[in-house]
Amino acid sequence: QVQLVESGGGLVQAGVSLRLSCAASGRTFSTYTMGWFRQAPGKEREFVAGVSRSGANTNYADSVKGRFTISRDNAKNTVYLQLNSLKPEDTAVYYCAAAYTSNYYLARRYEYDYWGQGTQVTVSS
Repeated sequence: QVQLVESGGGLVQAGVSLRLSCAASGRTFSTYTMGWFRQAPGKEREFVAGVSRSGANTNYADSVKGRFTISRDNAKNTVYLQLNSLKPEDTAVYYCAAAYTSNYYLARRYEYDYWGQGTQVTVSS
């Protein structure tokens, strides 16, 4: 089992950047594919980005491609999400998730085994 704790959210103005972090504890972090999802008020939780166990492979939702970057540091048991050029429509609770698999191309909620509590990102115009 793995425990996930997100941090780094906040209230920012449009156009600025944030970096979210997700610290993992429990079983070996490097055996998990990691992902970030987000959920805006009144909307379904949606995939944002995923990264393979080694960090070599990533995939993104079209809505964030070119603005957000996912990365991981296996030595620190942490996955990051760099959010650049933020827009008001990026406002959501951002969740970190872990999947015990070598398949890194995971974009559906049911494909992930463990979830964090989420961190709020609010972007004002």
